[in-house]
Amino acid sequence: MYRIMLADDEGIVLDSLKMIINRNFDKECQIETAKTGRDVIELAERFCPDIAFMDIQMPGINGIEAIREIKKSNPLAEFIILSAYDKFDYAKEAINLGVLEYVNKPFSTKSIMEVLTKALKTVEAKRKKRSDELKIKEKMETVTPIIENGFIYAMMFQEFFIEDVENYQQLLGIQTDYGCMLALVVGDDQQGSYMTNAVGAGVRTQMNYRKVRELLKETFSCVIGSVISNKIPVFLPMNKQKMDYEERIEMIDICRALTRKLRKVTDITFRIGIGSIQKLKKTMDSYEEALKALANSTGSVAHVDDLPIQCCYDAEYPVELERELFESLKSGKSAECERAAERYFDWMLENYDEKNTSVRLKTLEFVLYAEHIAYMEGGMVYHFSEREHYLPLVINAENNSDLKLWFMERFKESCRNMVTKKGERENELVARAQTYIQENYHKDLSLDEVSRQMDLSPYYFSKLFKEETGSNFVEYITNLRICKAKELLASDKSSMKEICAAIGYSDPNYFSRIFKKNTGVTPTEYRESERI
Repeated sequence: MYRIMLADDEGIVLDSLKMIINRNFDKECQIETAKTGRDVIELAERFCPDIAFMDIQMPGINGIEAIREIKKSNPLAEFIILSAYDKFDYAKEAINLGVLEYVNKPFSTKSIMEVLTKALKTVEAKRKKRSDELKIKEKMETVTPIIENGFIYAMMFQEFFIEDVENYQQLLGIQTDYGCMLALVVGDDQQGSYMTNAVGAGVRTQMNYRKVRELLKETFSCVIGSVISNKIPVFLPMNKQKMDYEERIEMIDICRALTRKLRKVTDITFRIGIGSIQKLKKTMDSYEEALKALANSTGSVAHVDDLPIQCCYDAEYPVELERELFESLKSGKSAECERAAERYFDWMLENYDEKNTSVRLKTLEFVLYAEHIAYMEGGMVYHFSEREHYLPLVINAENNSDLKLWFMERFKESCRNMVTKKGERENELVARAQTYIQENYHKDLSLDEVSRQMDLSPYYFSKLFKEETGSNFVEYITNLRICKAKELLASDKSSMKEICAAIGYSDPNYFSRIFKKNTGVTPTEYRESERI
């Protein structure tokens, strides 16, 4: 059904239009009429027409002004101008207002039919577009929380590749590499910094999750994670690296108002912790700051910058350079790590004299921390006494400059170990497995048995073994057994049954099939060819 509004101060015109429309579109259209500019505006607000036939010259407010007013409340309506005046100014103004057609009086049935058919098609196209948009929105209402939770999980727990982050940013419309985290913590009530009945409140928050999401989306342009225990992590994209004082106060006030709204809607007590602005890959740091802020305060909202719970640096200290140094180390970027190590040490030499103890302490601190990272993340074996010479070396250095080369070499070695030691350990494991197989191939050897000997799960061992050898476990043992069988067949000293037993096959027929599959000939044919 289409709603059509007719506006003209001449009754005969209204009657003519109604007759034409009812005769040709009787069951499709609902018609209302008005004779003055004021009446048509009031009718439009009540009737909400899809299509409006508007006379320009009406008592009071003219048709052009009426269209302007109607568009404020009903921008999707299609307008058709009726006029006995063929004036360019009217036509130009009508075009500027987006009027569909301009029809001169007197009009014919054919002209009204044509323009109304066009208008109906336009309205139908708009309805279809709107319906399609709503379907997409409905689907996105289901999919978006999943995507947002995936983004939050990946950022917090660092389980991503760079292309994954870019995909999340594109899907969620995140156009910045910075943001801060909010930690929403729930309970039945607040006692100091502690929330009572965390488990029960967490369950009820899950049941009210949609309401919580709606309020958060109304308050912030944000990415919302799922309920984790009695907490909800929320990411706020930011266009700069630090929030100034006024912005921080505004953020706290907004969050305080949000906790009250959430309590009113869900009957659950909420507290909100606010972390500092960080790069995306440091999202977990911001979230931990938000939780620490709550743990060290008793307010409903706590901002990390208000509380003495984080490390502060003096203005001259190169915080970003320190971050760059350890980030390049963790990612195994040797050249970048070496350059950052040199720049950091040069900064110390430029700012402190050659005998300054703080330089030596920082040198030892950073080297030990770099090697700690390599031990923990590079798959290395820790030996308690292997660094016992570090302290005398640092203390007895003639000048701080003498430590620079050692400092850089330690970082370079740690970075190399991050990349190679894990691979070396895997190579060693596979080499041990190959030795074990060589010594036991004549037995009924299985993947489970060899995995157990290496103290690895069968799945991981199988994957690792194939990556290192190029063959899967069964192929490797089969090839080894075939090679040994060839040696025994060529010697002509053992029977076929003895050869089967010697290489780990209990069934001669099965051995014969496997041998032919791998060599193209039977064991007997192979032995005969070796005699020639």
